[in-house]
Amino acid sequence: MYLGLDLGTSGLRALLVDGSGAPLGSAEAHYDVSHPHPGWSEQDPKDWVSACETAISQLKSQHGAAFAQLSGIGISGHMHGAVLLGEGDEILRPCILWNDTRCADEAATLDATPGVRELSGNIVFPGFTAPKLLWVEAHEPDIFQQVKKVLLPKDYLRLWLTGAHVGDMSDMAGSSWLDVGARDWSETLLEHGHMRHDQMADLVEGSESSGILRGALQEAWGVGEVVIAGGGGDNAVAACGVGCFKEGQGFVSLGTSGVLLAAKDSFAPDPATAVHTFCHAVPGRWYQMGVILAATDALNWLSKRLKASPAELSALVAQVDGPGQALFLPYLSGERTPHNDSEMRGAFVGLDVGGGDAALVQAVMEGVCFALRDCLEALRATGTELEQVLAIGGGTKSRVWVEMLATVLGLPLALPKDGEFGAALGAARLAMVATGAEIEEVMTQPEIGEVVAPKVELRDAYEAAYQRYRRLYAAIKGALA
Repeated sequence: MYLGLDLGTSGLRALLVDGSGAPLGSAEAHYDVSHPHPGWSEQDPKDWVSACETAISQLKSQHGAAFAQLSGIGISGHMHGAVLLGEGDEILRPCILWNDTRCADEAATLDATPGVRELSGNIVFPGFTAPKLLWVEAHEPDIFQQVKKVLLPKDYLRLWLTGAHVGDMSDMAGSSWLDVGARDWSETLLEHGHMRHDQMADLVEGSESSGILRGALQEAWGVGEVVIAGGGGDNAVAACGVGCFKEGQGFVSLGTSGVLLAAKDSFAPDPATAVHTFCHAVPGRWYQMGVILAATDALNWLSKRLKASPAELSALVAQVDGPGQALFLPYLSGERTPHNDSEMRGAFVGLDVGGGDAALVQAVMEGVCFALRDCLEALRATGTELEQVLAIGGGTKSRVWVEMLATVLGLPLALPKDGEFGAALGAARLAMVATGAEIEEVMTQPEIGEVVAPKVELRDAYEAAYQRYRRLYAAIKGALA
């Protein structure tokens, strides 16, 4: 039996699968995000451990006999977070999360340093790990002086599981300390980030063993020797869950954030496009992706304003015969691709006195689609072409949203049949490979339930609306300056 742990921003999901990769059961536990100041986003790493203990307890009570046969665990986690550990692995401060924008100035300074983009393969975004440490050095120097190790979120969970300070290439590729092409720490990048090699975790590939479950946990869980796979950053591991690791394969995720990801057989960065180029969770592979910070989160935001659930709001837009009059920029907490702008904020434009809640919902859905089209154009600027992509994430439950996205992207979207896929399954698959399974045999693509084609009759109207949307960024940015 194998266990996949997916450490998300709002909760942890544990998925138990058998030797063929078929899901047997799952459990979830949730925790809070703290926002002590505008632009700040933090969590207590101990909450992740508590959530894991809760999920494990649920799985043991529901699937005791199967759980006792556990032989491998894989871990996925939200990227870029900074867990600062002192002497004896003491947590020095709350973890600064991926969507924290306090270190925009430090990120800009580091990004402008000669050689940083070339070695890291990426713009230094404010959400990345290295500028977080520069911020701590400047604003919390007493804490900075005590730092013995810096771990990413899932790797703190690994420390609890194994007692070892280990990370993987796919997650660390978003730190701005890793030579992403060489898949190793860069002494130059560490120096620019005022860090030392001994403060870093040991590196493994996501599909390799990173250690063995601690004896105390073996006894408490009633299991034998359990291998802990390297695991990876959430999007890389989600790609493993849907079998996306070869050139030409890709997926779009309508989750809390939005992602358009394309697997790559080689390292081919183009930082100027604001496309992320990271190591994949399997050896010798990379991936490129465009990221928007608010996808379903934009609809969640609107649901709070209108005091209706996201499902109720989605039901207001039962069908779409073309783009609405109103436009929405989904930059509620800044944006990554293609603007790399942590200070930009969202906007409704073109509101009409006759428009109701449905018009606002449609504008939000279309704004997310247009932002993902920006990601597609950025990927195309790097030479990446996609003919069809898998569509995953909670937003794909809305048929209207999927049809709208297919039309705006001009790409057929393949919807997997109901079942398990994504990061928790990808983590379990990495555990299978770490214990001897072959990547090609394990990381298959899901059975497709339906392929949603672009609506040809709406293509021109949506193309015109997208071009209007593209002009808004500069106009609104200028107005907010």
